[in-house]
Amino acid sequence: MARACSMPSTWARSDPMGEAFLIAAEWYDGINAVRHSGELTWDGRGAFTLDGPTDRQSFAATDLRFGETRPGKIVYRRDSVPDFRLILPEDIPPGLAARLPAKSEYGAWVDRLGLGKAVAIFGVVSAAAVALFMTAPDWLGPRIPASWERNIGEAMVGDFGGRICHTPEGDAALAKLLAKVDPAEEKVRAGIANMGMVNAVALPGGQVLLFDGLVQQAESPEELAGVLAHEVGHVRERHVMTALLRQFGLSILLAGADSSVTNGVFGLASMGYSRDAEREADDYARARMAESSISPLGAAGFFERMSEEYGDSADAPALAGWLASHPSSGERAEAYRDAADGDARYTPVLAPEEFAALKSMCEEDPDVEEFDLF
Repeated sequence: MARACSMPSTWARSDPMGEAFLIAAEWYDGINAVRHSGELTWDGRGAFTLDGPTDRQSFAATDLRFGETRPGKIVYRRDSVPDFRLILPEDIPPGLAARLPAKSEYGAWVDRLGLGKAVAIFGVVSAAAVALFMTAPDWLGPRIPASWERNIGEAMVGDFGGRICHTPEGDAALAKLLAKVDPAEEKVRAGIANMGMVNAVALPGGQVLLFDGLVQQAESPEELAGVLAHEVGHVRERHVMTALLRQFGLSILLAGADSSVTNGVFGLASMGYSRDAEREADDYARARMAESSISPLGAAGFFERMSEEYGDSADAPALAGWLASHPSSGERAEAYRDAADGDARYTPVLAPEEFAALKSMCEEDPDVEEFDLF
C-alpha cells in the first residue's frame, strides 16, 4: 500500500468485503508539535494504524474518543496520550464512521436523546427539584433524628459562649417558670442570653433562649410565661428543624455538630416559622397556661404594648425583632385575651422576688459576656 504525504481529505477506500478501511488523515502524535500527514487504516479487527512518512503507530479503537468538530473536519483524541490529535475529513464513509467514536456536541446522553428532548427533561427535573426544595423542610424537619438535632443545638448554643446569664436565684426562678409551661417529663432546657434584642428563640435539641431585652420589656412573670410557653411549643411541635432547613438549607444537616454551623447562629434571631406554625405554638402556650392556672391576660398585655410601640395591629405585620416573623401583635393580644376565663382563679406564676431575680440575672452575673455585634 503506497504512502502519501498529502491526499485529498475526502479520499477513502475499503476492501471488497467492507471489513477494512483506509482514509487520508492528519495527526499530532502528542509528543511534539510536528503535524503528520498520511493514512488511517482500520484493520477490520479492532485496531487503527496511522501511516505517514515520519510516523507510524497503531492503537486500539477503544483508545480513541471524540474531541471536537472544526469546519469540514472532525478531531479525535486518545485516552492514553492526552495531547494526541487525529484530524479526519467530515465526510467519513459510513462503514468507517461506525468504527469511530460517535460525534458528541452536548454530551453523550443529550446527543442520544436529542437537544429538544433533553431540554424538556431538564425542565421537568428542575421543576421537580425546586418543588422538592420548597416542600422538603415541611416533611423532612420533623423526621430529623433526635441525636442530629441535639448535636446541632449544642453547637449553636456553644456559639453564644459566655453570654448565657446565671445566678442561683435567677436559675431557680427560670426553672420554676419552665416547669409551669412544659409538663413533659424530659424538660426543655431554657436560658437567658445577655443580648438586648426583644427576642426569643427555640433551638434544635430542645433548647430555648430568652434574650435579656425581652425580659426587660416584660412587666410581669405571666408575660414571660406566655413567651416561654410559645417557644416551648415550637420545640414540642418540632417546628425548629423545619424552620432551620428553610432558613439555612440542607447544609445544616450535613454540618451535624460541626462548629461551622455556629457561624450563622445570630441569624436565628430572624428565623421565621410559617404563620400556621406560629399559631400552633400560641395554641400550645395557651393550653399549657390554662393547665397551670396562669393568666393569659399578662401575655395579652405584653402584645398590646408591642402593638402600640411598633405600630403593629391585627391588620399589619410586626416590625421588630422576635415579633417580625409572628402573627401581628394585635391579633395575638386578642387571642390571649379571649382565652381568659372570667371564672378562673389564677395564681401568680412567680413571686415578686423570683421575677426580680430573672430581671437582674444578666446584670448580676459577674462572668457573663456582653454581646457586641461589631
